[in-house]
Amino acid sequence: MNAIGQRIRQERLRAEMTLEGLAHALGCSKAQLSLMETGQRTVSLDRAQRMEAALGILDGRLVAALNWERTPPAIREEITRSIHAAARLRHAVEREGSLDDLYRSGRLHALVHEIGSNVDDPRPLSRQIPVINRVAAGYPREFTDLDYPRAVADEYIAVPDCTDPDAFAARVVGDSMEPEYREGEIVVFSPALDTPEGCDCFVRLERDNETTFKRVYFEDAGRLIRLQPLNSRYPPRTVEREDVAGLYAAAHVIRSVRATSSRGTADGAR
Repeated sequence: MNAIGQRIRQERLRAEMTLEGLAHALGCSKAQLSLMETGQRTVSLDRAQRMEAALGILDGRLVAALNWERTPPAIREEITRSIHAAARLRHAVEREGSLDDLYRSGRLHALVHEIGSNVDDPRPLSRQIPVINRVAAGYPREFTDLDYPRAVADEYIAVPDCTDPDAFAARVVGDSMEPEYREGEIVVFSPALDTPEGCDCFVRLERDNETTFKRVYFEDAGRLIRLQPLNSRYPPRTVEREDVAGLYAAAHVIRSVRATSSRGTADGAR
């Protein structure tokens, strides 16, 4: 069992509900629920919420456990260190006196410094970027973030130079942005960046949440946006500005180094 599977089973037994009874309440098979409890099948956020309703859980602890399990290990470690440091500071304040007295005497600063110095492995929190489903570098495709809340995904990548908390990444599908972007490469997009003329953007279209990855040009005083492929085999497409729900500039490209000959020469990665 994984942690969330164990938690589901514990909550089901606490509620004195059988496997069959909970499966019926969720609208799934007994076998499917058994796979969830043994960690062989993932649990969606929506299903976790329905489990809470069926099991009479009112404080959201099952959803919280699911979100914690989905949190990248580096972030979990950082949060755990912070919780331990805060607990040590609280105990020190309770032992030494009131917070106001500690502050006026200058001892609070010394306590904070002492606890901070003793925290194991005080590394800065690395930026973890959620990788959403994919972005088509050909014709627009239906967009999905797999129904996860913002900044939650099945996969994350570390991008040290990216400080935008709303940044996200997507794998390129198709070849219309070659040779600069190849299919399967991961592009990181930052909503905090400007989208000037000639910017390579994740474009979300209003109709059916379609998306595409193109170089954008503004025409007719900004009323039209031309979506320009880099591959000359593909024609550009022009859309009304009001039909574009969002433009997000490409900030980083993550790619593997690829051999170009049997002698071992390779493309550079950037």
